Amino acid sequence: MRSLYLRIVIASFVTVVISLGAFVAIGRRVVGSAIEHLVDGAYTVQLDEAIAAYQRGGAGELAQFTHRMDEALQATHYLVDADGRDLVTGTDRRRLLDDTPKTTGPHVDGDTFVYVRTSADGHYHLVAVGAPPFTLWSFAPFYFLVLASIFLVSWWVARSIVPPLRTMSTVAERFGAGDLSARVTHAPANEIGTLAGVFNGMADRVQTLLQAERRLLQDVSHELRSPLARLNFSVELARTATDPGAALDRIQDDVDLLSTLVGELIEMTRAEGDPTARGRGPVDLHDLIGEVHRTCAREAEPRGVRVTVSGDVAPTLDGDRELLRRGIENVVRNAVRYTPDDGVVDVQVANDTDRVRIAVRDAGPGVPDAELERIFEPFYRVDASRDAAAGGIGLGLAIARRAIEVHHGTVAAENAHPGLRVTIALPMSARKASQDAA
Repeated sequence: MRSLYLRIVIASFVTVVISLGAFVAIGRRVVGSAIEHLVDGAYTVQLDEAIAAYQRGGAGELAQFTHRMDEALQATHYLVDADGRDLVTGTDRRRLLDDTPKTTGPHVDGDTFVYVRTSADGHYHLVAVGAPPFTLWSFAPFYFLVLASIFLVSWWVARSIVPPLRTMSTVAERFGAGDLSARVTHAPANEIGTLAGVFNGMADRVQTLLQAERRLLQDVSHELRSPLARLNFSVELARTATDPGAALDRIQDDVDLLSTLVGELIEMTRAEGDPTARGRGPVDLHDLIGEVHRTCAREAEPRGVRVTVSGDVAPTLDGDRELLRRGIENVVRNAVRYTPDDGVVDVQVANDTDRVRIAVRDAGPGVPDAELERIFEPFYRVDASRDAAAGGIGLGLAIARRAIEVHHGTVAAENAHPGLRVTIALPMSARKASQDAA
């Protein structure tokens, strides 16, 4: 049987049937024995009372006594002597004595039960004849009701288990067939729901890895085409150039650009890769910003650009230190790149109630308002010729945004008039954010 639905229902139904059979057997053995003992005791007392009534008042008083017993116990009672003669009417009742097994408890024969209780001296027998108060079939409606109820409960349990599993199976098939957006959207709040959450988390990580790989291939094919074409052209020129040194310088420039581009692409892929593959730990954000400040200040010094840091001391967060450093450094380095000579790049750190804000402002020309969101897209340049002159390839801010988002932070840009201000916000609860990102 391959249907889990039917297996659950049938297994529950069979379990109930077996349980009912066991309950009936136990009931007949335990309860039946107790009832027989109770009946024997009661009829022993009735036998003594009947004998006493007969001895006091003869057949007349005995008849009145047995009549009261008949009405009270819904059966016909006879007091007979050792030979089976009815002491009220004189009728021969020997057949009742002979046909009744010499065992305790009533003897049921078809739709009639006969019970015989004998006095201690064997001279008297109290005989009760009547219809059984109940049979096994008397419980049939109740058994049916119990079975029907259990069947409905089993059906409900099966419905609560099987459909979610079928849904997960369908989603898994879609995901395996290439639909990377397939997710379990509705799941019960139990172990199946936990399994669905684990599947969705796994699917998110797989989708992230595959999309990063696809994006890398697309970006490489798109961005390497022009440098390779120029490099090939430079090689051809070098073969015929009268000044080989100048031709080799052009080749070196293209090689350096290719090296930078490949390094940025690899860093972008790492930032978009599986968060669980990166190491996390305590990050002293104040120390990290100090390191970024020193690095960027050295790069800005030849142009006379100053990098200043002000504001509160940032707290210690839990996260990927290298990824955070790369993200913040890319923002500051981008500000240095577009700040005019002898200008100032201002880095301000502020602690809010639940977030740390790092605002980086340059002294450059700013960005058109319509382009503020797009500057965080990979390979996007507001002015391609200006970016090329500044040495940018359009990946720095994209890497920064991904690095911050992995830590459940945000990054946004606005024109500061003059210059551009890029604000990074990181949650204080970075430990939880890092775990959720994984």
